[in-house]
Parts: sequence; structure tokens; C-alpha cells
Amino acid sequence: MQNFFQILVSGISVGMIYGVIAFGYQLTFATSKTLNFGQGEALTLGALVGLTCVNFLIGLHLGTLAAYLIALPFVFAFGLAQGAVVERLGVRQAMKTKSEAGWIMATIALGIIFKNMAENIWGKDPLKFPSPLSENPLTIAGVNIRPMEIAIVLGALAMMLAVEAFNRRSIYGKAVVATSNDRDAAGLMGINTPLVITFSYALSSLAAALAGVLIAPITLTGANMGAALGLKAFAVAIIGGLSSGLGVVVGGLILGITESMTGFYFDTGYKDVPGLILLLLVLSLKPAGLFGKTAIKKV
Repeated sequence: MQNFFQILVSGISVGMIYGVIAFGYQLTFATSKTLNFGQGEALTLGALVGLTCVNFLIGLHLGTLAAYLIALPFVFAFGLAQGAVVERLGVRQAMKTKSEAGWIMATIALGIIFKNMAENIWGKDPLKFPSPLSENPLTIAGVNIRPMEIAIVLGALAMMLAVEAFNRRSIYGKAVVATSNDRDAAGLMGINTPLVITFSYALSSLAAALAGVLIAPITLTGANMGAALGLKAFAVAIIGGLSSGLGVVVGGLILGITESMTGFYFDTGYKDVPGLILLLLVLSLKPAGLFGKTAIKKV
């Protein structure tokens, strides 16, 4: 039973990372019905920019925790800018021309460009990200939990709650909600919907960058770290439902926990199988996702 809870904790922390990245997919889909297929590369760049900032600040004789906390605003600013660039260069023109596949290919192409840039700047070898918290596990009820795993869960929840509060309490957030509900009607009411869509892409990349600096201290950082995470987060968004913020969190937890359980009780080579089977079942039985709502189109 102790092993079960140990694996459960590990699965929850990984699942929350999937959830944060998938949350980014949900943000852009809500406002523009498009997705940034370069979310994995946004995570990679966020982690590598964070690594550079942290190492620079440690070089100024700051402690690792202080360096990590000071680096976070720079990572967030970079994520916002990177997401805005993706929307302006890859998505806006495709939406203007009503190209069904244009934004897909554009976001994939930009993701490849960002990955190549990362390889040239930081190299192809995995890099060690200094952990801001102790790497020695805490023992709670017989279960070993690394402090960074707790930080992942808290950081992911804090980010999602902050976005929810922003949408509910601020006038700018209400503009995002109005655009999500009906973009044409929001435009007729005077809301600058193109700017709202740019903002949703910026926020989406910020979420990925946050996921990058959260998971980097417990893994190795490198130009290839985001590819698999981005794809799995996309599966999470489909399982949970692209129209549901709660759905992507639940979907992330389901995938993270099933992966960890399968890897421990069966074989690590099969750890991706249950999640993919679930994805196929959801696509067959409930295409809108477990928590998603089926859109009805008037013709």
C-alpha cells in the first residue's frame, strides 16, 4: 500500500504538469478555436530561459531559492512575448483568410524554429537545473515526497486560480469570457477581439513556461524536453475537454496517475498505453471530452 501512495504522489505531480500545459491549449481554443501546437517548445524555452537567469543570479552570489524566485518574472515575461509572437506570425493571418489548416502548420513550423533556436543557443545535451528546494524527500505517513513535487502542485493550482480570478473579477477578464462565449457578438459590443486572442496566446505560453520551470528541477533541461510533454498535454486536453478548465486538470491527473501506475506495476515500456487507450475511447464515445460540451452549429 505504501508503494501505491508513493506512485500516486508521483503521478499527481506529473499530471499537474500535463494539466498546466493543457490549460494553455484550453485558453487559446476558448477565444479563437485554434491551438498552439508549439506548446511543448514554449515549455522548453521557458525552462531554458529560467536556467540561464538562475545560473546568472547564482553567479552574483544569490542563493538558489532567491535566484529561482527572482527569475520567475523574467520567465513569465518571456512566455508572454513568445506567445504573442506565435499568434501574430502564425495564427492571425490564417484566421483572416479563414484557412482551416493554416494555423496548424504555422504553429508547428514556429515550434520547430523555436526548438532549433534552443539547440543552437543552449546545445543539444541535457542540462542540470539547480533545484530551489531541498532534493531530500520529506516523509509524510511513510510516503517520500520531494519538496519540488509539492511546489509543482501548488504552483499549477495557483496559476489556474489566478487566471480564473482574473476572468471573473477584472474587466479585461470579462472581455476574454465574452470573446470565448461569442466572438462576433463581443466584437459588435466594442471588444477588441484580435487583442483578446493575442492575450490568450500570450497567457497560454506563460502557462507552458511556468510548467517548464516547475518540472525542470526534477528532470534534465534541454531542447527536446517539451516535445513529449506537449503531445501528452494535447491528449489530456482532448480527454478532459477543450472547453473545460476543470476537465484539463482532471485529464492531466488521470494520465499522470495511470502512467505512473502502469510503469510501476507492469512495465515502463507500456506506461503510455492506458492513456492512449483512454484517448481513443473518449474520441469514440464522447468526442467533446469527459467534461466538454458539444457545440451545436447552426446552418
